Amino acid sequence: MGQRSVPLPPLLLPVLVLWQLAGAQDEGACAPPERLQYAELNEPFREMQNFPVGTQISFSCRPGYMRAPGMSLTRTCGADLQWSPTTVFCTERKCTYPGDLENGYFDPGDLTFGSKLTFSCNEGYRLRGNQEITCVIKNEGVGWSGTLPYCEKIPCAPPPQIANGVYEERASYVYQSSVTYRCQDVPRGSDPFSLIGPDTIFCTSDANSNGVWSGPPPQCRVVKCKNPSVKNGRKISGFGHSYTYKDSVVFECDQGYFMVGAEIITCEENNTWVPPEPTCEKITADVCPAPKIPNGVLIPAKAAYGKGESVQIRCSPGCSFPDGSAEVTVTCQEQSSWGALQPCACESEGSGSTPVISYGRVTAGQKPSYSVGDFISIECYTGYSLHGEPRIQYVGNNQWEPAVPSCQLSGYIIAIICVIVVVVVLLAAFWIYKKFFSQNGSGAAWVSCGQMCSDLHWEPALRLNTCCGSSTSLG
Repeated sequence: MGQRSVPLPPLLLPVLVLWQLAGAQDEGACAPPERLQYAELNEPFREMQNFPVGTQISFSCRPGYMRAPGMSLTRTCGADLQWSPTTVFCTERKCTYPGDLENGYFDPGDLTFGSKLTFSCNEGYRLRGNQEITCVIKNEGVGWSGTLPYCEKIPCAPPPQIANGVYEERASYVYQSSVTYRCQDVPRGSDPFSLIGPDTIFCTSDANSNGVWSGPPPQCRVVKCKNPSVKNGRKISGFGHSYTYKDSVVFECDQGYFMVGAEIITCEENNTWVPPEPTCEKITADVCPAPKIPNGVLIPAKAAYGKGESVQIRCSPGCSFPDGSAEVTVTCQEQSSWGALQPCACESEGSGSTPVISYGRVTAGQKPSYSVGDFISIECYTGYSLHGEPRIQYVGNNQWEPAVPSCQLSGYIIAIICVIVVVVVLLAAFWIYKKFFSQNGSGAAWVSCGQMCSDLHWEPALRLNTCCGSSTSLG
């Protein structure tokens, strides 16, 4: 029997044909050139599939690109069946500089085709317009996709009005501008309004660059605290018959008593004293009042300690006991005694001077110079009320905490002064009337005017008031 030929699989024949064609192509032609981002192949080369050795093809720069100086727009199929040269012959076009952004900024480092500029505003300003623009193809060239934005100062809405209070209104309110409130005046004899809260608010911004006020406005309310008193104790500062917002009083206990609570209390917005009024408890043989150590704190801190009970005294930072230690422990002994207590000495941070208190004086603690931790107590002269804390502490660099208080005229003194001024004005008006407008006063004026007419040699046939502007004759 003769040999029979084996048929080829159906898909193998096309593969062999393509392989033979590719081999023929590799032997004498270049493959089509790769697609370039910056240039496109000219006609008639776009439709060609085989490029014999030596074939020269040409390109055109795509929109947004231009021919690089000195570079050829052609490539040639070489004997190695590779295209040459392979250098880039088109470069990106550049958009013109868009201009400076007033009160803002952007990075202008790259202005070539396809680049983007992102804009931002300085603090206190917000962007109006395009946040970003791109260098795109325009009119056979390149240009920006949008216009330059601008930065406007962040505005705030008018501040809120408050009952019984006012502020100076303006045409507009912008970032960092401030508004200061004050309470309205009240009729004589009425209780004055007190400003509760910070008197000034500021225009600031939120995360979305919208203008917002720094906080809620203050309130104007009548604040009155009752006259405080402490049994077995007395006031040493803050004397008065009436007390309003932020007025303070300092107490001390009588001999043989110790204080439970705070020695300084302040009239607060809810018409109460904060902290509450202290009490003065009697010292007994088995009780020791808390030791008073300037520039030191007690651990645990209590108003009094029982006999045999110990307490740790710790000096403030920068202070120490004479032996150099920063803390000691003492024990309540018999007869309410702590034994010998040592003071906490502090390093000098510059000696301070007594603050100037207009219409007031220092009642306790005054000395030629002060060290850190020293206290002084202040009160106002009669007719003036204290605004601020009556007891302040020296903290160095001639600074006091809380701030040095001020003394201002009491309301009833201002009322008396107003009454005196009104009386003086009325008396002056009455005297002027008697001098120049009463019957006797008028005669004196006539004589004077007549003398003036005589000096001017006016005709006596005319009335005296002729020289004063009238033409009536004597008759």
